[in-house]
Amino acid sequence: MSVEVHGDNELYDEINITPMLDLTYVLLVIFIILTTASVQGVKVKSPETVTTGNLAKPQTRAITVTREGNVFLDAYPVDMEQLEARLAQYKAANPALPVVLKGDAEAQYDKVMQALEICKRLDILEIGLVTKRMGV
Repeated sequence: MSVEVHGDNELYDEINITPMLDLTYVLLVIFIILTTASVQGVKVKSPETVTTGNLAKPQTRAITVTREGNVFLDAYPVDMEQLEARLAQYKAANPALPVVLKGDAEAQYDKVMQALEICKRLDILEIGLVTKRMGV
C-alpha cells in the first residue's frame, strides 16, 4: 500500500520569497524618493515676475543670496573672495559657463550686485536670474 499526498497536503522543500522581495523593492524606492526630496539646497523666497521660462543647463552653477545676506555657491556657503575664486576655476574648465543667480526677494541688493560684478569681471556672459511666476 502506497500513500500519495495531493492538494493542500503537499510538502514544500523551499519557501517562496517573491512577496518579500516585492516589499523590499517598494521600500527601497520610497527611501530613494524621500532622500532625494530632502536634498534641495538653500531655500529662498524668489521674486515674482509675469514671464518665466529659464531652464538650467548642464554644468550650471547657482549663486544664492539669502534674505540675511549669506552667499552660497551650489548650496555651499562662500564669501565674495571664495565665490570669485571658485567661479574662476569653473570658468577655466568651461569657457561658456552658465550661472544662475537666485536671490531672496528681500535680499540685500548690495550682495546681489557684488555677485553680478564678479561674474562680469570673470567674463561670464550666461547669467540667469531665478524668479517665480506671479500667482504660483
